[in-house]
Amino acid sequence: MDWRSLDEQYIVSTYKRLPIAIAKGEGNYLYDTNGKSYLDLFTGLAVNVLGHSHPRILKALHEQGEQFLHISNVFLNQPAIRLAQRLVEQTITGKVFFTNSGAEATEAAIKLIHKWTKAEGAGREGIVVLRNSFHGRTLGAVRLTRQAHVYQDFPQPAFPVYELDAEDSEGLRAICQSAKPAAVLMEPVLGSGGVVPLTEAFLREVEAVCQEEGMLFAMDEIQTGMGRTGKLFAYQHAGVSPDLILFAKGVGGGLPLGGVIAGTKLMNQFKPGDHGTTFAPSPLSAALGNAVLDELLEPGFAAGVNEVIEYLWAGLEALRARMPEQLQALRGKGMMVGIPLSVTPDETSRLQSELLAEGILVDVTQKTIVRLLPPLTLTKGDVDRFLEVFTRQLTAAISAKEAL
Repeated sequence: MDWRSLDEQYIVSTYKRLPIAIAKGEGNYLYDTNGKSYLDLFTGLAVNVLGHSHPRILKALHEQGEQFLHISNVFLNQPAIRLAQRLVEQTITGKVFFTNSGAEATEAAIKLIHKWTKAEGAGREGIVVLRNSFHGRTLGAVRLTRQAHVYQDFPQPAFPVYELDAEDSEGLRAICQSAKPAAVLMEPVLGSGGVVPLTEAFLREVEAVCQEEGMLFAMDEIQTGMGRTGKLFAYQHAGVSPDLILFAKGVGGGLPLGGVIAGTKLMNQFKPGDHGTTFAPSPLSAALGNAVLDELLEPGFAAGVNEVIEYLWAGLEALRARMPEQLQALRGKGMMVGIPLSVTPDETSRLQSELLAEGILVDVTQKTIVRLLPPLTLTKGDVDRFLEVFTRQLTAAISAKEAL
């Protein structure tokens, strides 16, 4: 079966696909239709935090599948209620609004902030976001996404958006002097923007400015959440307390699920009819979300993940010490790694293809940054395999470039 030709014939081309058709996933590996295995350091863009076919996920899938898959939000949804309670207990006092995706979480956040602005915002309007950030592709979300190739010339909602450089707390104060924004929304690690982590000091400073100015402090944890950085949510490393937390990707155990955790300032802003969705929260997705939390909150699980995180970063730092000109920096936090390369976008694409040929699946962002989003079940053996192949293929790519 020529899956590539069928894909090109019948599916709208909004993505450049890698030339493999996946047949199954097991553990930290994917298998194509020819039976070849791939170490999955991509995890469906940070979705499969427990790898593939995890026993807890399969158990929840089976148990909930035998009960019901959809009931509508006019009924009490037990898996969703339990998941919301646990998310609140692990984060901030508040309430959860569930969505189907990260972009929908951003849309819900925009509407919540707007509702708060009208009710309690004292004339404030608009949202401060970081330059080169990514918050989704729907029309409201794309207004906040600060990447020109993403927002292009699509219609844009009229609410003000203010751009701020990462780590520029004085710039934030300057914005507040010239305007009255209602909120600041930030990714604790800019994912699509190059895997750039914000410092804990900067997060604390932004929180302080928000408190001084009477603004809302919102964290986009869509990619960084669900244990990816070594804590359940990345903001927790800094000890700050956001008013609003956006989540998605890893929370659904591989099924579509997202949402916002609205703190005390926001949790009662939505009234019946203000917002809604037919499918979210899917009882099945919520059941899988509870299975994910069961595993992430298991005693000793986080310690094991952090041990592998340290091993991965130590290996990458050792590689950088051997190749300082080619690997001038490493970016990221936890199981979220950016490796900027001193080669062209075409050469980076070829390197990705060579890694794929050797059974290593990685992502590329910002054209020359290899992005690793491994499952939290990654092992030290998996790390060794990646480093061996990556070192060899990167050396070959650099040698080929120097020979020209």
